[in-house]
Amino acid sequence: MADPTPEEVAAEEAELQFPGFTEDDAWALGSALVATARSAGAPVAIDVRRNGHQLFHAALAGSSPDNDRWIERKARVVDRFGHSSLYVRLLCERDGTTLEEKFLLDPREFAAHGGAFPLLVRGVGPVGTVVVSGLPQVEDHRMVVAALREHLAR
Repeated sequence: MADPTPEEVAAEEAELQFPGFTEDDAWALGSALVATARSAGAPVAIDVRRNGHQLFHAALAGSSPDNDRWIERKARVVDRFGHSSLYVRLLCERDGTTLEEKFLLDPREFAAHGGAFPLLVRGVGPVGTVVVSGLPQVEDHRMVVAALREHLAR
C-alpha cells in the first residue's frame, strides 16, 4: 500500500472529529488501540492526551522507553501545528525540506514522523492527541486512524 498524500491525511482529519472528548472517550480509544496492537503482536506504546493532560498510556511488550520519547516528540508536532505528525512530514517532504529546516525546530524536541493525530472536536478544533509509537511511521498512523474510525462509528 502506497504512503498517503497530504490531501488524503487532511481528509482523514476532516472526517475523524468528535462531538466532544471525555475521559471515557480517552479510555475507550486507548483500550481499543491496546486490543488491536495485542492482536497484531505490535510492540507499541500508546498515549492519549487532552489539553496536555495524559488520560491514557500503555506500553506493550516489546516497546521501550524510546517509544515514550517518540510519543512526546510527535505529540509536540501535533500541538504546534494542529495537524497529524504525518501530515506535517508529508508537507515538508513535498517542499523538499525537513521540519528542522523549514521551522527551525529542534529534532530532539519535535519529530514529524507518523503516529500522532489530533483529537479534533467539531466546531472547536484540536483538543489533544492520540499517539502510537513502535511500528514504521505510516503503520503507526494507520493504526491510529483505524481506531478513531471505529470509535467514531459507534
